[in-house]
Amino acid sequence: MRSRRIAAIGLAGLVALSGCSSEPPRTPLTVYAAASLHDAFEEIASAFEDRHPDVDVRPIVSDGSNVLVTQLREGARADVLATADEATMARAGELVAESAIFATNTLVLVAPRGETAVDELADLADPHLDVVLCAPEVPCGAAARALLDAAGVEVTPASEEQNVTAVLTKVEAGDADAGLVYRTDAIGRDVVVIEPAEAAGIVSRYPIGVLRDAGEPDAAADFVAFVTGPIGQEILAAHGFGAPGAP
Repeated sequence: MRSRRIAAIGLAGLVALSGCSSEPPRTPLTVYAAASLHDAFEEIASAFEDRHPDVDVRPIVSDGSNVLVTQLREGARADVLATADEATMARAGELVAESAIFATNTLVLVAPRGETAVDELADLADPHLDVVLCAPEVPCGAAARALLDAAGVEVTPASEEQNVTAVLTKVEAGDADAGLVYRTDAIGRDVVVIEPAEAAGIVSRYPIGVLRDAGEPDAAADFVAFVTGPIGQEILAAHGFGAPGAP
């Protein structure tokens, strides 16, 4: 009888300890971000969680900005949206409460390592080259066409991809002779990088905003403030992004 009483007391103690050690559930936060933002936003999310331990930022959902907006319009749920240009954020329309520019980017010409077939933007007009661009409805595609138009270069792409990551992957693998990608994506990649002079005049401005149907609007607003604040801006700069007010 005594042994049963001791066992019961021990079990009650374990239950009490278990109850004391349990932590309150963390607030889940879902962020949709343009493909070119993926690495920077993963780092920002980690820094944000360090300062907001009650928030659990889910793995960043990244793709072409146009794809993300389409998914949201078709019913996908998220708390924050960051796109690679203002035109695509405008497509989100009433889905976003308000947005603010938090970064800028420009394009570079990339080619596979080794003996490259391109030295400048004009070389892309060569019909014998396999040139890969983002699709025109995607921000990096719209920027690429604006750059080519500014330089007076006509290009018939071998393929048009739905995000900048796909363009870079094809060039890096040697499946294309050249491509146009954001300068931030080319950093640290195994490609030859050429910065066309005309690229300085084609600046992509990145907006971010809280979605109107955000499940966690307060946490979403805190995340946006973090991205636009000193720490977020420092991380973005380290990944090669320009400041919001850059020309």
